[in-house]
Amino acid sequence: MTVSVEPVLSAPAVNDPIVSVDGVTLRFGGVVSLGGVTLRQRRGEILAVIGPNGAGKTSLFNCLTGVYTPQEGTIEFRPSGRPAVALVGRRPNRVNRLGIARTFQTSRLFNALSAYENIRVGVESRQHTGPLGAMLRLPRTRREERQSRATTEELLGFVGLTERADELASSLPYGDQRKLEIARALATQPELLLLDEPAAGTNVTEKQALEELIRRVNRERHVSVLLIEHDMRLVMSVAERVAVLNFGLVIAVGTPAEVQHDAAVVEAYLGRPDDATPSTTASGGVTSGDGGVGRGQSPEPEDSEG
Repeated sequence: MTVSVEPVLSAPAVNDPIVSVDGVTLRFGGVVSLGGVTLRQRRGEILAVIGPNGAGKTSLFNCLTGVYTPQEGTIEFRPSGRPAVALVGRRPNRVNRLGIARTFQTSRLFNALSAYENIRVGVESRQHTGPLGAMLRLPRTRREERQSRATTEELLGFVGLTERADELASSLPYGDQRKLEIARALATQPELLLLDEPAAGTNVTEKQALEELIRRVNRERHVSVLLIEHDMRLVMSVAERVAVLNFGLVIAVGTPAEVQHDAAVVEAYLGRPDDATPSTTASGGVTSGDGGVGRGQSPEPEDSEG
């Protein structure tokens, strides 16, 4: 599983965590999607979460963003200059207001709106003008409108879509749609950006552009990035650390080079000979040779893509 990559160019990570996941367990009936996951992301780093299909990666994202509420464990977000905040039990819109934004495996753009309008929706989600202010055209309303236009135009330029500002989102090439989703997420002013398979469905040229964009988001906008991705070349190129999930368990965390040569990771992706001894995971579970899971764990039903 060796991948030849260039050195990571993103900003150095500091040691204080921006998000801490402790003992998170998520069940759907008798099926365990996440089995006591513990993970730390350092402020300012690009951290990738990888693993086979059904490993629990998207379930982890859904717990972080309030889509799912885990039955056990805690998730703590530490915004800059503010006290730590517990995320479990908060609605997705509240999580976003705290400074966490995300994209999805499949496009969630407003297809009937232009690229400009999609980004402006994100910008205005952080503004305070209400219906009365909009009707009366109060000074704050006019000021926020100017700021909204300026921020939208700046983000269009940042992701390279200025020339496509007036095109419908549905008419954009797929790689540009992915860029637009990232721009809209950035419009909400996040400190932590979660990218769920941003390179899925893109061609080689589009993947290279996304790779550079992810680096720039981290380096130029000082946003921590948590990345789910199946493209190992992209992961090993941009990530400072990699966490590996398998059947809802964390089986490895380390630098890209360390993870590439981890025996449990190689086994999770490539399997093992039928006569080999089952390997013990980092969380204490035991994987079986036919892809089953020890301790009664099963792959999550809702996460077939990740």
